[in-house]
Formats: sequence, C-alpha cells, structure tokens
Amino acid sequence: MFQRVLICTDFSDGLHRLRHFISSLALAGMKQIVFLHAVPLSERGIIPQVDSEKIEQAQTRFAEAIGESPTDVEVKIEVQSGKPVDIILKVAQTYRSQLIILGSQSHSLLTEKLVGSTMSNLSRRTPIPLLVLRPQLIYAYTSEELILRCQHLFRSLLLPYNGTQAADYLVQKVKQLAQQQSGRYLQQCKLCWVLEDTGRREIPRKILPQQAEQALSQIKADLEVENLQVEIEVREGYSVTEVLEAAAMGDISAIAVSSGTIGKLQEWLVSSFAAELLRFSWYPILFFPNERG
Repeated sequence: MFQRVLICTDFSDGLHRLRHFISSLALAGMKQIVFLHAVPLSERGIIPQVDSEKIEQAQTRFAEAIGESPTDVEVKIEVQSGKPVDIILKVAQTYRSQLIILGSQSHSLLTEKLVGSTMSNLSRRTPIPLLVLRPQLIYAYTSEELILRCQHLFRSLLLPYNGTQAADYLVQKVKQLAQQQSGRYLQQCKLCWVLEDTGRREIPRKILPQQAEQALSQIKADLEVENLQVEIEVREGYSVTEVLEAAAMGDISAIAVSSGTIGKLQEWLVSSFAAELLRFSWYPILFFPNERG
C-alpha cells in the first residue's frame, strides 16, 4: 500500500494526534512516517525571517513521537519555515513519500477562489496521492476510535465512476494499490455510478441504467482478480449527494477520486465533481492527481 507517508499538520487540524498512533498506522502498511509542520516566516521586521522560537516549540511537541514508535517504523520530524506548499513538496521529494496526509476545513467555492487552499495547490504541483481528513472528525475520535481508524484507513474504498477518462484513471490507480498489497490493507471496493437527473423528459440520458450496470460489472470482474471484494451500484440524482449517501450505506473507510482540474482555470468556471466532494464530504478523501484530466 503506502509505505512512505508524509503527515502535514498546522496543529489546528488534529493530525498531530496521530503521533500517538504509530503502531496502528504501521498496521495500515506504513513503514516510514514523516511529520511535517511549516512555520510561517516572522513578519516582525522589514524583512521576513525564520521564527526560531516557533520552530523549537513545534519540535518539542513532536519529540515524543520518536520514543513511542515501534522499531519497524521509521519516524521523522520536519519543522521548517516558509510557504507550506513549497515545504511540503520539498520534504515529500526528500523522503520519496508515496502519500501526503493533510487536514482540510470545508470551503465554499468563492472562499477557495479568493484565498486558495493547500490541497488544491498541491494537486496542481505533485503526482503524489493526497489523503484529506476533516479536522473535526480527528478531534472527535477517542483514542480507542483512532486506533481502529488508523489501522483501517484504506480497508474499504468507494469509487465514484461515470465512464470518463478520470474515472478510468482512478480505477487503474486503485487496481495498482491492490496488486501491491495482496488484500492485506485494501480489502473492499464499492463502485457507484450516479446518473444525473436532468428533470427534463425531452433530454434523453446518454447512459441508461442497464448500460452503466454492465460497464460496472466488467470493472468489478477486473478488480476481483486482485483479491478485492467488489460491489456495484447505479443511482440517479445529484452526484455529490448520492455518492455521500452511498458511502453512508456502505461502511466506507474513504472515498477515492481523481481529477485534473482542481485549482485550475476550469475550477473558476465550472466546479468539478471531485472539488465539490472535497468541499462537502465528511469522509476521508483519497485523491489521485491526474494530469490528463
């Protein structure tokens, strides 16, 4: 699965709590875990400077993670000063990270256009998958609940599918993950195709429910070769609402999506399904950047 993982936290997203659950994360297949905190440059003088005091404070907060880690997991602490996205990219390259975990508050499209987001900026600049977690959920979990959550981050994935290139790319990425881990960490997948309801009889559907189900059945057979338990479902309605309902009914660990438009010009014109899901989902989102869109 993902053996080399970068966990980014600003200490307000709850992800710093994961330093107490290294053993549980190891059970999810992680062998190298890097905790990263980016300290903004100090604006006290005319020229921005490194804030040594805040760097030392952050290093102290992280220090106990080293002592608690099992011997078969390499744990590193990185506290650097500068722009978060630049630092994340640099550290991910240094450690050859296979997954970046970060927290994200829900945003409106207008807010994101005005101030941007770390997640959307990262998705434009790295091919590394991102696991986006809601801070409210991390804070709400008890320690006992976090133990289980960390062990089963990827056990059951929901894959929204609609026959597009991005959807096919997503399926291939999940298939590759399954091939790498032989059913140890990723065990189940649910494929969900939502047929958008136009509400107008004069506009015929491009895809009929029977055609969607047939296409999903072929993908199911392909994924089951990799020792995955696969379910399929065809729904009708608004895609984001229906996918979230499918996740709620399916005992899902995370929703996997892919897109090549998040944070780009297309997002300023028409918000994509993946972006909307990232804004409104309380479920963890496993995002695969797709340069081909």
